[in-house]
Amino acid sequence: MNILICSSYKYSAWNSVRPEGELFIGLAQAGHHVIICTQDDAKYTPRFKEFGINVIDCYPTKKICFKTIKKIHQILIEENIDICYGFNSRSIPNIAFAAIGTKAKVVAYRGTTGGLYRHDPSAYLTQLHPRINGIVCVAQAVTDDVKKRVWKNKDNVVTIYKGHNLDWYQVASTNRAEFHLKGDDVIAIFAAHVRPSKGLSVLLEAIKNITSPKFHLLLAGKGYEAYENEINISPLKDRIHLIGQRADVPSLMAMADLQVQPSISGEGLPRTVIEAMANKTPSVVTTTGGAPELVIDGETGYIVNINDIKSFSTAMNKLIDNKNKRINMGEKAQQYLNNKFSSKQTVNQHIAFFKKLLSN
Repeated sequence: MNILICSSYKYSAWNSVRPEGELFIGLAQAGHHVIICTQDDAKYTPRFKEFGINVIDCYPTKKICFKTIKKIHQILIEENIDICYGFNSRSIPNIAFAAIGTKAKVVAYRGTTGGLYRHDPSAYLTQLHPRINGIVCVAQAVTDDVKKRVWKNKDNVVTIYKGHNLDWYQVASTNRAEFHLKGDDVIAIFAAHVRPSKGLSVLLEAIKNITSPKFHLLLAGKGYEAYENEINISPLKDRIHLIGQRADVPSLMAMADLQVQPSISGEGLPRTVIEAMANKTPSVVTTTGGAPELVIDGETGYIVNINDIKSFSTAMNKLIDNKNKRINMGEKAQQYLNNKFSSKQTVNQHIAFFKKLLSN
């Protein structure tokens, strides 16, 4: 197959683009002709080129960029492209318009639940664009949500998990002494760019029911300013550590005893849970989005209902109070990630889906 991909790989953290990047390399290694339209100075460009992938410095400056549309249309024809794959809200409209009048099947990626509505005109520039032939969703929860919105080709809306490799996340753990914590302290970590959907208020209420005097909560990321009052009036405020935005989240996950995600809406397949799994750290998550697809309740972590403060704190206490349970669940979480979310599986599933689209 001749496959053209359009996305941005310039500003994102390495591990956030790696699953996509290695997918494209895997497609090339499987014998397919892969071309990537992105920024020439993107972080992943040298690695693409290392594997013989043709990288074209062509990325739209806006949602409808006529210069980009013209260039991609030309590539689609000259390279006899079979599959044109767009990954974000800027690239999808441009490849969809560029594909008009060509034989290419257009595939759009969808990474989150919510925000896609038939009454919203902007939706017809992305996943609801009439030129879209198939949609790849990052989680089954996303697929279920998208199928409620699309007008046609519901069978061509599929779940393909982003593939991972344990080696990507094997890092030395951050030193606890950096946060003045001891070896026997029990650390929970919440890492996010905080917005209301992340459920931080739920977490701050839940930790009021934590019984262990050894418990500490690390809050990593940005956007905590709106929650300063809730943190300051918490009875555990001396054990809540705001550590700011970090580039070493996998190392923090390796250091932590548990990872918590109290989200109330809008999740896809959370990378923080994956980073925790890779480092044998069990998670407590809620039922929103794709997080429940990463956790086996009672085996690799716990899943609780959205906004259920009591159940969230109960699940946390089960892990905080039982070191052996944390170790056992963490090991099973790593095995589950390795078995079900491998990069090789992702490549094979994409190839099968592309062949299905081309056979229609």
